[in-house]
Amino acid sequence: MQRGIEDYLSLSSQPIQLPLVRMTSIQLNSTPVPVEPELGYGQLFGVLWRNRFLMFLGLLGGLGIAGLVTLRQTPTYVSNMQLLIEPTYQGKSRGAKLQDEFTDPDVSIDPATQISLLQSSDLMRKAIVKLNGKYPDLAPQDPNSIFALKQGLSIIQVTSGEKKNSSPTKIFQITYTSDNPFKTQDVLAALQTVYRDYNIDQQKERLKRGLKFIDDQLPNVNGDLQNAEKLLEKFRRDQELIDPKVQAQAKSDQLTKIQADLQGNLSQIRELQSRYAGLQQQLLAQPQQAALMVRLSQSGRYQTLLNEIQKTELSLAQQQLRFKNNTDFVQQVADQRQKQVQLLRTEAQRVLGDRAASASSEGLISGGQLSTLDTSLVNQLIEAQVNLSQAQARYFSLSGAENQLRTELSRYPQLLSAYGQLEPQVELQRQTLQELLKARQDIGLSIAQGGFDWQIVEAPLTGFKTGPNLVRNLLLGAVAGIFLSGLSAFVREAMDDGVHRSEDLQRQTAFPLLGMIPRLYIEGEPSLAMRLPFQKKQTLVPDIGELMRWQPFREAMDLLYQNVLLASRDRPLKSIVLTSALAGEGKSTIALGLALSAARLNRRVLLIDADLRRPSLHRLLNLPNDQGFVNLLTSQETVGLASLMDSDDRSNISIITAGTSPNDPAKLLSSQRMQELMQRFRDRYDLVIVDAPPVLGMVDSMLLASHCDGVLMVGRLDQVTRSDVSKAMESMKQFNVLGVVANAVTESVTSNPEYVAAPAR
Repeated sequence: MQRGIEDYLSLSSQPIQLPLVRMTSIQLNSTPVPVEPELGYGQLFGVLWRNRFLMFLGLLGGLGIAGLVTLRQTPTYVSNMQLLIEPTYQGKSRGAKLQDEFTDPDVSIDPATQISLLQSSDLMRKAIVKLNGKYPDLAPQDPNSIFALKQGLSIIQVTSGEKKNSSPTKIFQITYTSDNPFKTQDVLAALQTVYRDYNIDQQKERLKRGLKFIDDQLPNVNGDLQNAEKLLEKFRRDQELIDPKVQAQAKSDQLTKIQADLQGNLSQIRELQSRYAGLQQQLLAQPQQAALMVRLSQSGRYQTLLNEIQKTELSLAQQQLRFKNNTDFVQQVADQRQKQVQLLRTEAQRVLGDRAASASSEGLISGGQLSTLDTSLVNQLIEAQVNLSQAQARYFSLSGAENQLRTELSRYPQLLSAYGQLEPQVELQRQTLQELLKARQDIGLSIAQGGFDWQIVEAPLTGFKTGPNLVRNLLLGAVAGIFLSGLSAFVREAMDDGVHRSEDLQRQTAFPLLGMIPRLYIEGEPSLAMRLPFQKKQTLVPDIGELMRWQPFREAMDLLYQNVLLASRDRPLKSIVLTSALAGEGKSTIALGLALSAARLNRRVLLIDADLRRPSLHRLLNLPNDQGFVNLLTSQETVGLASLMDSDDRSNISIITAGTSPNDPAKLLSSQRMQELMQRFRDRYDLVIVDAPPVLGMVDSMLLASHCDGVLMVGRLDQVTRSDVSKAMESMKQFNVLGVVANAVTESVTSNPEYVAAPAR
């Protein structure tokens, strides 16, 4: 059988080449989560680009208005001069500070005060008097003339650089603006004379007032100085002090020295005590006893008696060995020894005096027999005792001196406090008197010099033209025009409910964006820039054969089919409903393209035109429509099914047109016959594509979706609105919506980050 689509159905024999796209992971076959719209740079640029004609009109309007305003403005001329204002005395010395303190504070250059003074009405009136002969319109007694002169005058202080933290200088720049270039120079010249004369006179007056103030202060300062000196003298006389600070320091140093001597003395005492104890332990005698023994050892007669006693004791020992103690021989020797001991005691009394009476006989015998070493130890012991006594005596003397100094120093804090209050008063009054005298001398010298030293850094010249600035006004007008037109564009965009970008469509639906069908521009289509605000786009249908042979369209349909398979990879997909929110969004064309892509992959495809109210598939393919899907639904026979299908074994595509329009399409689509037919179609074909009517305004799409495995929503950009898409999605949310397809896309497919193809598994 001959068909009108044989030319482009033959394209199924060509290999499929999928376009490269950015790939990312998306979650398919899951509950859609609403996506909050975000205003990015791309959307901002898109808004401006869609309203570029309005932006261009705003730019032209701003330039035109700026040009007209510039032409109507009066020319302005500006002249300026610079004056260096510097006092003749700078206060470099110590006395100059007091001079500045006692004179008028305005002696120093205060920028705010100087500028206010230079713009005062009195000075303006004096300048007008000088200008009245040349410019009669300026009257000295006219407040308007003074106000007009102030309006054109500007005074600023020049800084040392252009940076924010630059230090100010002593140079003031005075600028005058007028519509007469010569008047600007004359006004500044008059002001220069007025300013110089006024400042000289006023400075002299201020310096004279300062001199009078110093003369009034001198008697008071002299009296205060005399009183302070008398109080200080009385304090010194009463306390018998010259300088408490110096004396307190001297006593403090003396106390420190005594404390150091005490520490050394204590160390010496401990050392002598240790030596004394050691010598005493070696001799086993007190120093007095040791001294007595030394004297006895040095007596010759005493030593002779000791020798005799030793001999007698030897003889007594010999007799006691031979005889008993009570024999006469023994008693004679014992009596001899007793007499010798008595002689020894007598000799000891002669040598030692009464100190020998307390000594025993045995002690006198043993004590008088000292060796040379014992004698040396005795001498050392006596010397140690003497040194120890001297050290202890010095310790008591130093302790007494320390206590006395501490007592004296305890009264100095109070004395120093009183002295510290009196002495600074005297010094302050003396210093004040000296500075007053020096300031009086400096002020007298300044009066003779004439106050401020004025130097003309830059003399006023003939004014130069500053306005109107055509370039600046045009730039400002252009900026204002672009801003206002841009604001209008965003207001228009906010009021426009249309969907213009694929991202807007995806955000509105919250379902995956499975395909982006490029827009085919055809001859006669109106330009987007020339459309009126809120004008709906007029749809022009291109030739279907040309569209099917267009390479970008074929690649977009191939990618759409692959994404549909990936979106339903968790369960088999045998039937798909293609619908849209409104009519004329291109769902029939996309259904045909999707069928062709599936057929080129060797899938047996059935394409059904189920739009029973406004069928369009037979017109696209130039097929007869006297028999079709309606006949299958109304007839209980199945024999004629094959005859109603337009099929070709070479293309793997079978097509069922809608047929004659029924009276009640909803009844037919919800019948048992519809369910049986869809089951038979799924059993016979790999994929059944149903071209359904629009969702809004009728129930047909929902009835068809209930018999199919998935739903594919088509939205045409610049035609469908956000509210239409939201309503359509709300109606179809109970069915398995696989995703959305953006039709008539003008942006680049590969540059869209949200148009993705999931990786094959």
